[in-house]
Amino acid sequence: MTCLPAHTDKRLGLVIDLDTCVGCQACVTACKEWNTGGHMAPLTDIDPYGSNVDGVWFNRVHSYEHITEMGGRTVNFPRSCLHCETPACVTVCPTGASYKRASDGIVLIDEDKCIGCKLCSWACPYGAREFDTDVGVMKKCTLCVDRIYNDNLVEEDRVPACVAACPTSARHFGDLGDPASAVSQLVADRGGVDLMPEMGYHPTNKYLPPRAHTQRAASVAAPALEPVRAEGGFLGWVDRMLSN
Repeated sequence: MTCLPAHTDKRLGLVIDLDTCVGCQACVTACKEWNTGGHMAPLTDIDPYGSNVDGVWFNRVHSYEHITEMGGRTVNFPRSCLHCETPACVTVCPTGASYKRASDGIVLIDEDKCIGCKLCSWACPYGAREFDTDVGVMKKCTLCVDRIYNDNLVEEDRVPACVAACPTSARHFGDLGDPASAVSQLVADRGGVDLMPEMGYHPTNKYLPPRAHTQRAASVAAPALEPVRAEGGFLGWVDRMLSN
């Protein structure tokens, strides 16, 4: 089985704001587009327009209806690898293919060592591992390691593709091991939470919960409009026909 590093210099990860995510799937598309030619390429698509669709997606967005005393709302929930502090997917790996980097805490897969046994996918409670049936190995989110360390990109572009593409700035990237970092302060200010903390894997990625509704939709005090009287002529005839 594979051992974990005793310490990581950084804890790079994502902070996802469930209050501002609109479920537009831009992060999903950008992730697929970048990574299909990136570190874990290709992201296989099998029969995409047929009846037996299959393929690899590092990021997926699920939508739920949340009902409260103040009414209902749609909550969009992006899901990808959480790069846990103590990932079971790593310790269960029999070949060392799944590993956690000591330099930045990112969890990766060495495809040359992966035998496709799927033990890591069974061990991961978040469903973050994807089996590529075309090449017979596991794949997963890499936090775009080939992008965040790419000196050929300007500094503001050295973020995961999903973060760069988000139109509502619902996704944030940084070092969650540094209490002074912008992402750590955002988590502290908004009460960011772990996904399924009872599992004890200590995910690096955090979720910012939706803000509570303070009031119901504002009532409209304006008086109702008077019904429009049908006039004569052709338009009056059309109005009478449509009203019957």
